[in-house]
Amino acid sequence: GIDNWTMRQPLGVVAGVTPFNFPVMVPMWMFPLAIAAGNTFILKPSPLDPGASLLLADLLKQAGLPDGVFNVVQGGKESVEALLDHPDVKALSFVGSTPIANLIYERGARHGKRIQALGGAKNHMVVMPDADLDKAVDALIGAAYGSAGERCMAISVAVLVGDVADKGVPQVAERARSLKVKNGMELDAEMGPIVTAQAHQRITGYIDKGVSEGADLVVDGRDFDAAGTGEGCAGGFWMGGTLFDHVTPEMTIYKEEIFGPVLVCVRVPDIATAIQLINDHEFGNGVSCFTESGSVAREFGRRIQVGMVGINVPIPVPMAWHGFGGWKRSLFGDTHAYGEEGVRFYTKQKSIMQRWSDSIHAGTEFAMPTHK
Repeated sequence: GIDNWTMRQPLGVVAGVTPFNFPVMVPMWMFPLAIAAGNTFILKPSPLDPGASLLLADLLKQAGLPDGVFNVVQGGKESVEALLDHPDVKALSFVGSTPIANLIYERGARHGKRIQALGGAKNHMVVMPDADLDKAVDALIGAAYGSAGERCMAISVAVLVGDVADKGVPQVAERARSLKVKNGMELDAEMGPIVTAQAHQRITGYIDKGVSEGADLVVDGRDFDAAGTGEGCAGGFWMGGTLFDHVTPEMTIYKEEIFGPVLVCVRVPDIATAIQLINDHEFGNGVSCFTESGSVAREFGRRIQVGMVGINVPIPVPMAWHGFGGWKRSLFGDTHAYGEEGVRFYTKQKSIMQRWSDSIHAGTEFAMPTHK
């Protein structure tokens, strides 16, 4: 005579803090699920490109969303801290660098909030000797230099197995030198400028560091000539694609996230060494393996300690329902973004146990109710 079921209910007010590089896509990993699950949402976008968030808010208002369901708060560190400290905000999603993700996770935990903080990345792409080299080179060029490398799913390390390095590095170098770096409003542009002067300076510093630590600088993006970038772009923060070879795991350019158009090549003898190399890195966001071997693909997918894995897919961003998120220091929190895990993040489970008077046995009960 007892029914028992579970249901999920909204948290209330939830928030999202999003980065400059995808000012529409990343918020849309968050607020559609949050609102569909019954919450109200506060978006705190990057101060580098705040306009997209206001456009989203305007479109939602035009579509008939009631006032107060989707909200935008501009600002910097102080705005984020206010959201983390406010008792009415029950959960916060974040996408950005690992140091900030860690701080947000710790501060939110102190206030008893749910935190989903996606941090940095150092995404590797393994190229096996049996891989289609032309396709692998195409993948490396697009994944390393697309969006000027300023995305958390960029491939920034090429792990070249066996003799594939001697064949592949010259091809990658030739393609890197011929990248069309110009005004992004021109349809044939393959790469645009770096986002800010500070970011340009940081990336240049990493290239300097790689040279000083002994890596082989095959293509130097610091030498880029901005003359062909397009009208009104001469004063931009321009940089060409950069390629390093003979990089070792001890080097700074291997260990740290550069977040720019810099690809480093590491040479390894076999797939076991490649897997161990990747598993030993502190980041575990995305990874890819190019091979024609089904057994290599199977073992790679099972053994690799990374949240998103591509086999002959250079940027393994999952399709909608499968969620997005890394492992290790690429994610702080228990759930990935969007998809089924996103629904769980923005809701809480409730268990309801129900019995009606005509099925209640007479007498006092001192034990848990059970089915008889």
